[in-house]
Amino acid sequence: MVKGAKSWREYLIKRYSALGCPFAPVQLVDSIRVNDLRIDEDVLINRLERKGLKLVKIPYLKYGYSVEQSRFSLGSSVEHLLGYYFVQESASQLAVEVLNPKPGEVVLDACAAPGGKTTQLSQWMRNKGAVIACESKRERTRSLKLNVERMHCSNVIAYAMDAYNISKLGLQYDKILLDAPCAGNYVIDSGWFEKRDIHGIQASAHNQRALIKACIDALKPNGIMVYSTCSLEPEENELNMQWVLETFDVDIIPCNLTFGDPGLTHVFEHTLHHSIANCRRLWPAKTGTQGFFIAKIQKRPLR
Repeated sequence: MVKGAKSWREYLIKRYSALGCPFAPVQLVDSIRVNDLRIDEDVLINRLERKGLKLVKIPYLKYGYSVEQSRFSLGSSVEHLLGYYFVQESASQLAVEVLNPKPGEVVLDACAAPGGKTTQLSQWMRNKGAVIACESKRERTRSLKLNVERMHCSNVIAYAMDAYNISKLGLQYDKILLDAPCAGNYVIDSGWFEKRDIHGIQASAHNQRALIKACIDALKPNGIMVYSTCSLEPEENELNMQWVLETFDVDIIPCNLTFGDPGLTHVFEHTLHHSIANCRRLWPAKTGTQGFFIAKIQKRPLR
């Protein structure tokens, strides 16, 4: 048992190093996602740069830009209010890129608020097909709906419901995004080490498995699900994926990303299935982003 914030911090830092990446503080750079449903990308970039923003294209994202310099609050500009862009951390934009939703598909965003990934799904689908966006906390659905309206995403249907109960809608999905509630990471929360402990991490992993089951049950044969967290902890990531492979008739397939590290196949005393290396793990000290984990899961066809 690790007791005390200092001991817990030291334990995790040693654990990260043993898992493949030494700890290092990271100062995140703001980033945005251009919404070309509303405005031509080049037109917006020129407009923002004339207003004093220094923007740099993020090479591993289709619509992402890092904001190296700004003279105003990114969330209060006219362009933001008009839905021309979404303030969205660069690592979090990757989950939708890996899922690669297509126009005409039926896609589930299982944990949707505040709507960054929901509106990103809609953008990739060109407002065609349907995005079913579920949010368990009713008070958070307001921000979800406001962002959907602001970004002019007309193919989104939002439900104030828990994704554990997604079967009640009676739908089967071509693709599912499960950006699961998780323990988080030290980059996005300055007090993270003081707030978390191993029991909380284990509880998150347990809840994530229930969500995973509900989503895989709702996925069409041959359908694709992307599971992602902003956690660095193997209990919520690779160990959950080992459980997925042992429990369901699915495969973990390549994310087709060169950014980040492969998923871990050796965790503590565990040797995991080789396909878990197809996942991507973003170590903050290596990527300069928040910590992030992405797995791409394909449901096998009916036999």
